[in-house]
Amino acid sequence: MVVTADRREQAAPRARPLTSDQLAAKLEPFDSFWQAPDDIESGYAKFDAYYRANFLPLLPDDRDAAVLVVSCGPGYLVKTLADAGYRNVLGIDSFPDKIAYAEKRGLNCRVERGFEHLASREDAYDVIVAEQELNHLTLDETLSFLGLCRKALKRDGLLLVYAMNGAHPVHGSENLAHNIDHFYTVTEFSLRQIMTLGGFTDVAVHPLKLYVFWKNPMNYVGLAITGLIDFVVRILFKLYAKDVKILTKKIAATGRNAK
Repeated sequence: MVVTADRREQAAPRARPLTSDQLAAKLEPFDSFWQAPDDIESGYAKFDAYYRANFLPLLPDDRDAAVLVVSCGPGYLVKTLADAGYRNVLGIDSFPDKIAYAEKRGLNCRVERGFEHLASREDAYDVIVAEQELNHLTLDETLSFLGLCRKALKRDGLLLVYAMNGAHPVHGSENLAHNIDHFYTVTEFSLRQIMTLGGFTDVAVHPLKLYVFWKNPMNYVGLAITGLIDFVVRILFKLYAKDVKILTKKIAATGRNAK
């Protein structure tokens, strides 16, 4: 399905203003990053490898770009960006105990609610990255979030988001069922639709690679096994006239704010 400009305009009224307290998630709110390991300190190195492989190639080269990380948690992505030379990065998260870890490391993170922060900014950022998965919002909440991101982004600013992939026959249905705060899953096609309905242009979808720990020999074993499984699944999709290419557990999307 092609989403036209007229269709985007029709969707815009659904992106109604919301406050964080009105969101549907009960246990894992959208404006706090939850995927930290039990040993939060160990997560800085683990997530650094993940973000360098998956997120850094999607971000602009300009190290002076104003970057907002929504749901920054302990500041894993903020630290990766700072280490990569980005000089103007702010992370926000609604959980003070998580921000305390970031502050101990001298990272520019503070306690704020995501929706409220975005609603109070206009043309403030070159890049916004949502470190929590979109599917911790309902579809209407997602459109509201995207509308707030457009308001807070400068013209041609970049939004980077991601969500759980529902396409894979092994992990797709489990991605939705294992968490009561997962309200939908996406495929490469539906994530593009969501971004387009949210008013973004130049939308591109990207697989988020899981096996990026090159010093660990088991990384290559996992890469080989999942690569073989995904090859077979793509053939099965072809037999059903489905052109599904992205089968990773999670899918990212980038889009430009064409105000």
